[in-house]
Amino acid sequence: MDHKPAPRPHTQAKPHAASSLARLQQVLVAGAVTLILLWAWWAAPGYSLASLAGLTLMVLGHAWVLGVEILAAVVVNRSDDSPRASAAEWVGAWWQEVRVAPKVFAWRQPFCWRNLPDTTERLTTSAPGVVLIHGFFCNRGFWLPWMERLRSLGVPYLSVNLEPVFGSIDDYVPIIEAAVADATLLTGKPPTLICHSMGGLAARAWLAATPGAARRIGKVITIGTPHRGTWLARFSHLDNGRQMRQDCDWQQGLVARERALDPRCNADRFVCWYSNTDNIVFPASTATLPGADNRHVAGAAHVALAFHPRVMEESLSMLASAASSPSDRTAE
Repeated sequence: MDHKPAPRPHTQAKPHAASSLARLQQVLVAGAVTLILLWAWWAAPGYSLASLAGLTLMVLGHAWVLGVEILAAVVVNRSDDSPRASAAEWVGAWWQEVRVAPKVFAWRQPFCWRNLPDTTERLTTSAPGVVLIHGFFCNRGFWLPWMERLRSLGVPYLSVNLEPVFGSIDDYVPIIEAAVADATLLTGKPPTLICHSMGGLAARAWLAATPGAARRIGKVITIGTPHRGTWLARFSHLDNGRQMRQDCDWQQGLVARERALDPRCNADRFVCWYSNTDNIVFPASTATLPGADNRHVAGAAHVALAFHPRVMEESLSMLASAASSPSDRTAE
């Protein structure tokens, strides 16, 4: 006599105990603040143009780095099929990133990443759960503005910390598997995955490594994900950085594994947000997928794109639509 396996009992999602990325960024922030204070103390007796220039460089050094990225993107995007950005859009994108980057990398991620804990109790709701998957050199603190909105709408969510921080993208598959399973338990419905940057590749790696995974989720919303690599990754020597190089072996292998499970690579599940002024993922069209719902946002930088009003509002509307629509899952 055949016995069906007992259903998995509901267990509360485990709180995030630690984040090595948060510790690393805390050290970096503390070092930067210490350096600025020491420089100011040293220069205080007699300010000079050189001392002021040095102080400005330390305080706004990230703006110079972002400027170099923007210039590289301007040149590379000239041969891309995406809509051509104006000079004003490029300057606006640079200024967006100058303002938002310190909030994310010097405050939310290192010091506030434990704020707004994941949903832990099973809810009776028509809305599916959400799994938030961050990108490279990030942790769950990246998503705090999204978490605030999801809480206000009564949408349950789970987040991940993808670690090891500089490991292979394939190492993140078990982390996403656990989050999807727990998010499903929260509502009894297939969750939606919302991914920024490398997080979209991690979601695809999970789908490709897990037969039947596509039937367990709703949409996969990616924001500035280098689906087909990024020109900038050629300078990386980290495991996950190399995997984001254009047309690299890992990218080709991922597509092959996807096609083995689904000839369409599950593209119909994907909504891909991309921008013609992305300073990290360029050429701009590399953030799109053939056959997916590719949505262009003009004049948005890489991190700022994740918090763009249109991206947030339309993505949240998709959640509301999923709540009022029957599941489109079919048996294999």
